[in-house]
Amino acid sequence: MRTTGSDSSGRGAGGGAPVRRCGTMAVHRRLMAESAAYRATRAQIEERTRGYLAGRDAQQLPDVAHVPVVVHVVSAADEQDVSDEQVTSQIEVLDRDFRGANPDVSILPPAFAPLVADSRVEFSLAPTDPAGASTTGITRTRTTVASFTVDDAVKRASTGGVDAWPADRYLNIWVCQLAGGLLGYAQFPGGPADTDGVVVTHTAFGTTGTATPPFHLGRTATHEVGHFLNLFHIWGDDGTGCDGTDEVDDTPDQAGENTGVPRFPHVTCDNGPDGDLFYDYMDYSDDQVLVLFTHGQAARVQACLADVRSSLMQPAPAATPRPTAPVPVQREPEVPAAPSPGPGTGSDTAAGVTGRWLHAFEEDHGDVTVYRPAGADLPRARGRRGIEFTQNGSFTEWAVGRGDAPQPLPGRWRRVNAQRLQVSTGRGEERVLEVVQLTPDRLEARWSTAP
Repeated sequence: MRTTGSDSSGRGAGGGAPVRRCGTMAVHRRLMAESAAYRATRAQIEERTRGYLAGRDAQQLPDVAHVPVVVHVVSAADEQDVSDEQVTSQIEVLDRDFRGANPDVSILPPAFAPLVADSRVEFSLAPTDPAGASTTGITRTRTTVASFTVDDAVKRASTGGVDAWPADRYLNIWVCQLAGGLLGYAQFPGGPADTDGVVVTHTAFGTTGTATPPFHLGRTATHEVGHFLNLFHIWGDDGTGCDGTDEVDDTPDQAGENTGVPRFPHVTCDNGPDGDLFYDYMDYSDDQVLVLFTHGQAARVQACLADVRSSLMQPAPAATPRPTAPVPVQREPEVPAAPSPGPGTGSDTAAGVTGRWLHAFEEDHGDVTVYRPAGADLPRARGRRGIEFTQNGSFTEWAVGRGDAPQPLPGRWRRVNAQRLQVSTGRGEERVLEVVQLTPDRLEARWSTAP
């Protein structure tokens, strides 16, 4: 794929700083040229996506989608062989980025802050392989191939790579040495099953080990998994014109990709005063700049998961702690396994509040805030706030946004003791939630400022 001002090594003209290179559109155009079946399937997927988005009042899956991942590490030398810790760090980045819970979202200028969305999808390494045996979700293959390209050779054992696990049950991610400065590529939904998935070069994978600045924060995989879930580049892949589209209404038009660390505002295509949304994961900026998916992009992701990728969605994995990997931006709090809560207040109820809760303000009493589960039969109200806790430590405060639409404010949470959680909110506050009472259909809580 073309990269403005770069040579084939992925470095700026004259040997300057490396710039992002993605091969997804090269793969897409090859398949469009070679396969009538792919052309027809892609047209059908886009037609169904438009129908899904037009026919729903709330662009949201009823529950958070959980996608099992297998990471195929293919290396020609020890220095390419990424560690389990590096793999884990990448899965954690995917979780935060797709839930809008990444702490570096704070770099956004106020004009773009309302665009931050929760795509309501989480990722975990697969606990079982295609035969049903226990697995770490990581395979390792030593190859004689020095480097790979967008020809999908890394996806076949016969050409020096490793075959995919069933694409209808796993998100396959291949990690290898890619040639010519290429950081990664993906296959859009609708392509051949045996090559379906994402490829990332090992120096742009995860946040530790071989990950190398400026692509050392895991955002290459976030970008490529975005393609896998049917997101396009934000500028619409029309060169430097202003006529391309990413099929998303809330991303501004822009004249080509942004690279490096742009300065806000960068105005193109008459998109002032705020200019290009170069903070978006589907642009080409350096990892430290990319921090959000928009509401329109999140809706497309959910449309994809509700349709062509629906077979990937699995029940939430068991609440066992993941290994903690270094996060360069900010170390996340450890979240212990959540036991099954008992009703009332006699058990470890604080760890059992995972899920989405709506504020039943009609039932508040004294200093106690009352919540009901999402989907509960509550009186009609003009906007209803809520809270959501996930087992991986993500917290979302559901505020009332423009047009009374739910607006997610991502944060983090950790268990303090059997009755209390500490919450880092999207507003930059540290608060404590004390569980007063918890039953399957009611949460009573007392909020206070963290000491």
